[in-house]
Amino acid sequence: MARNLDLTALRSFVAVADAGGVTRAAGVLNLTQSAVSMQLKRLEEALGIGLLDRSNRQIAVTPQGEHLLSYARRMLALNDEALHRLTSQDYEGEILLGVPHDIIYPYVPPVLREFAQLFPRMQIRLMSAPTRSLRDQFAKGELDAILTTEESPGEGGEALVTLPLVWVGAKGGTAWKQRPLPVAFCSSCIFRSGVLKRLDDADLDWSMVIESAADKAVEAVISADLAVNAIIKGSMPEQTDVLPPEANLPDPGSTQIVLYMQNRDDAVQSTLQDLIRQSYMAEWAAMSAGMNARMNGGRRRTA
Repeated sequence: MARNLDLTALRSFVAVADAGGVTRAAGVLNLTQSAVSMQLKRLEEALGIGLLDRSNRQIAVTPQGEHLLSYARRMLALNDEALHRLTSQDYEGEILLGVPHDIIYPYVPPVLREFAQLFPRMQIRLMSAPTRSLRDQFAKGELDAILTTEESPGEGGEALVTLPLVWVGAKGGTAWKQRPLPVAFCSSCIFRSGVLKRLDDADLDWSMVIESAADKAVEAVISADLAVNAIIKGSMPEQTDVLPPEANLPDPGSTQIVLYMQNRDDAVQSTLQDLIRQSYMAEWAAMSAGMNARMNGGRRRTA
């Protein structure tokens, strides 16, 4: 007799794998932690294999689980597509999403792609601008949803993930050796005041080598090895790199990625909200797993 995989349990498995833990996955699925754990247990018992490695503080997917994860994603995607096509109310219209340029990749493209598949008759327009500008447009009702980079969420905002800032300069550059330290920030950069204060607190002299509202102008100055800059880790322009440890600059801090929605009860905006959450959870889980692997590898080499 043919056996069938439980799609609900598969959805919980994928959510746990993306989130890196049962608690966060339960929040995304709007289920209790015990309900998610029970679904995972039933799935493992039905298959007779272990899907998750629970030996460390952060849950990891086993090699067998990795194989199932690939199938699960495709099965759920087909399930969701079929349900949408057969029960869709044929939503039409336009939705405007605002995102700062430095957090578009790698998080937003998968969201846009899946949203287009779910709502083929909806047009989603991506607007890129600094956080302060996006907040102003959102307050005026000119944008349906925005992602921002902030120290903490404003009213109605949902913090998705906290990402570290890093010092960057030109590849192979030496600007970081100069004193006063040459720095370059956009006039509208949300990180600017906080990072400069950290330099002041460290009694490190600095000089601003550019005054511009254009991100590309700042990138050009950094790439030319005329200054250094602090940005979100992983968002470095092509001609730049993270500064070496011997730069000995103060920790530039971190930022939260915050999501604001005009109408979370609207079916289209609610779906967009879920897609954005899942994208950030998946990327952050992958980033965390990579950092943990490097740390564990380093400890093994020095043992």
